[in-house]
Amino acid sequence: MSDQMQSERARPEAIKAVPVRHPGRWVTIAVLAVLTAMFIHMLVSNDNFRWSFIFSSYAEGKRGVMFTGPVLQGLWGTILLTVFAMLIGIVLGIVIAIMRLSDNPILSRVAWVYTWFFRAVPRLVLAILFGNLNILWSRVGFGLPFDKQIGQLFGIDNFNGQFYSIKASDLLAGFVAGMLALGLSEAAYMAEIVRAGIQSIDPGQAEAAVALGLSRGQVLRRVVLPQAMRVIVPPTGNEVIAMVKDTSLVAFVPVTGELFFQLQAVSARTFIVLPVLVAAVIWYLILCSVLMVGQFFLERHFSRGYGTASKAKRRLRNIEMEQGGRITVEGGATP
Repeated sequence: MSDQMQSERARPEAIKAVPVRHPGRWVTIAVLAVLTAMFIHMLVSNDNFRWSFIFSSYAEGKRGVMFTGPVLQGLWGTILLTVFAMLIGIVLGIVIAIMRLSDNPILSRVAWVYTWFFRAVPRLVLAILFGNLNILWSRVGFGLPFDKQIGQLFGIDNFNGQFYSIKASDLLAGFVAGMLALGLSEAAYMAEIVRAGIQSIDPGQAEAAVALGLSRGQVLRRVVLPQAMRVIVPPTGNEVIAMVKDTSLVAFVPVTGELFFQLQAVSARTFIVLPVLVAAVIWYLILCSVLMVGQFFLERHFSRGYGTASKAKRRLRNIEMEQGGRITVEGGATP
């Protein structure tokens, strides 16, 4: 009897779990709900937004300002400008990153100077600068360097060693000037992104690949860059999204076939400012949202094998190898 009483006394009482209170969360949710309701009410009730001007008709017989012909052409120009500028930035950025990591001090320092200059100068200043570079030269072409000086050395005053040339005012203006300004600036940022990605890979892998007989180019293409993409892709996606927004800067070059320039032209003709700016915001939101979705899937593709689930699977495989067979769970099933 005494033993039974002692066992009953020793038995612990049932734990009464009390959920943790989070009053701050509910207060925050309530504040956010009120602010959201106020914002939606402002969008719906404030006539100064002029949604019909934006979506349906901004003049008699004309569609909404977002869907007029010039604005859609400007949208296409923005997309092309983003694509070409990023192509220049990515290709040139890879080259500069390799130069920066080179053992040759001259190549490394030249790459450093390039990144220093284009990261230090604002893109708006670069865009306007490139739009006025035609002041320096009358023509731009390809051919022998110092052709006039060589001709004067041999007594030929009108010697022309250029194989192809074009008027500088035709080349360094408009779309090309904006594309070069954005692309060369982007190359400096991409060089740092690629360099960080390459340096994130264990040097022992490159050394092992070289020991197996691969050249340095093959090591870079087949061993280093495929693994570095997990580090390179997320900031590159951010740079693409930033480039879409930075294309609006070339409206000051000016690049007439660009979205923000065309919307500003509508604002100048109609003397209506806010609805036109809202239309620009909507178009940039659409473009950037599409790119964000693409960035999500790209990141998921290149991060395969690096997540928590993949680490758990690798840990299970290691345990299986140690035990010499597959792991079975309760019920005879295998994970």
